[in-house]
Amino acid sequence: MEEQHFEKEQQNSTEEFKELRGSKNVDIGLVRPGRYKSDCWRWFVSIALYASALVLGMAISVLGPTLEDLASNVNKSISNLSYIFVGRSAGYAGGSLLGGILFDIVSPHMLLGLSLLITSSGMFGTPFCKNAWLLTALISSVGVSMGVIDTGGNVLILDTWGEQAGPHLQAFHFSFAAGAFVSPIIAKLLFGHKPGKNASADATTMSENSSSTILPFSHPTRSFPTSMWAYVVIGVFVLLVSLSFFILYFRSPPISSRKKTANGKQVFSKRHNTLIFLLSMFFFFYVGSEVAYSSFIFTYAKDYAGMDQARAAGLNSLFWGTFAVGRGLAIFIAACLRPGTLILLCLVGTTVSSLLLLLFSRNDPVLWTCTALLGISMSTIFPSGISWVEQYTTVTGRSAAVFVVGAALGEMVLPALVGFLLGHVQNQPLLMYLAFGTSVFTSVLFPVMYKIISRERATGKSNQGDSEYSQSPQDNTEEPNNEKKAEYKDSYDSSLKKSAA
Repeated sequence: MEEQHFEKEQQNSTEEFKELRGSKNVDIGLVRPGRYKSDCWRWFVSIALYASALVLGMAISVLGPTLEDLASNVNKSISNLSYIFVGRSAGYAGGSLLGGILFDIVSPHMLLGLSLLITSSGMFGTPFCKNAWLLTALISSVGVSMGVIDTGGNVLILDTWGEQAGPHLQAFHFSFAAGAFVSPIIAKLLFGHKPGKNASADATTMSENSSSTILPFSHPTRSFPTSMWAYVVIGVFVLLVSLSFFILYFRSPPISSRKKTANGKQVFSKRHNTLIFLLSMFFFFYVGSEVAYSSFIFTYAKDYAGMDQARAAGLNSLFWGTFAVGRGLAIFIAACLRPGTLILLCLVGTTVSSLLLLLFSRNDPVLWTCTALLGISMSTIFPSGISWVEQYTTVTGRSAAVFVVGAALGEMVLPALVGFLLGHVQNQPLLMYLAFGTSVFTSVLFPVMYKIISRERATGKSNQGDSEYSQSPQDNTEEPNNEKKAEYKDSYDSSLKKSAA
């Protein structure tokens, strides 16, 4: 009789335990990814994100091959129009901060859809802009929306796939590299200048039919460069992708797959802010070195290594080609290797290749081989870094904004530093000094970050009752339930003793 009474009380206690945990169908502990989303829906979100990264790469890289025609449109030389890159980078950094704040407040699908719509409008307006400052403002606004897309896309991938986000982050960044590779082909091969006997006739016809009033988006005497149609084509692509995010917004509300406690609170490391700040520094030097190398390797090969223009351009293409291939391979490698292991392999590759490039700075075989190795090694560091830090803390929109801004600042500062020094220091492999210095710095900084989080985990395991992660006091509901279990056990033991007596 006592045993039946105890079993009934134990059943009631189990129900009370579930009520205290605030969970109906949720297991005790962390909510694992994919529990509340169908795989079909998650893949639809992922494909939309891949498409957004593709058009983002196209929109960013189209500016370089069409810069001459843009300068001609606004009656400026290329050197006098170079400040549009600064405007775009400043807008990109500002958009990353803005996106990090808004992403935690509004629907990410709606935010990305609006950002892509703004990017599309900027793409449509750029080729028809005839005023330099208006063009700079337009490209800066496009930079703001691009920063929002970059920050929001990374966080939404993590929200969608949770612990399985590694390969999908690699695919997201591979799509960006693929877009950056395709865009110059669209601009120059499909819509490049086609000089011929009709060119002057077209220009004369346009001049005769033009209005006498000069407006900011019109010009009476110049023909429309055919390469400008690349902006229109890319704008159409961006518009179509933006529609997919609006469909996502109206079809289903976003549901996060991120790690949470049972009462719905996100899990943060106790050293969350330190990790995010150090990762921002890490990306500052990594992205700055990547952009500086890709921007100046052509000039370095031509002026310092003595290559002709065709071979120097081929060396530049080799870097971007191996960079894209590396990101494509990382989609499959990330499913087999942990992000930390992948980062270590990449850091070894960048350090070895940059050291050889520094020691044999004029050797052609070393230039070609190590440039290819450097492109592959650099390709997966950024997405792997996001996957790595997500293992130990939750990357919110604000967190993503911090390290994306760090990357944007590195993209602005380090290439500008190399360009400044090239004008003052002659006959020195400045680019290789930068590549080796940043490789050494990041190779030292990553073990420091790993040591910080490893020490925290060791402390959390050695101190019983202390959690490795920071949670609210009300989350800890197991102690009262343990006390209840002890009370039931004591009453059961006393009941047995009475029955035995």
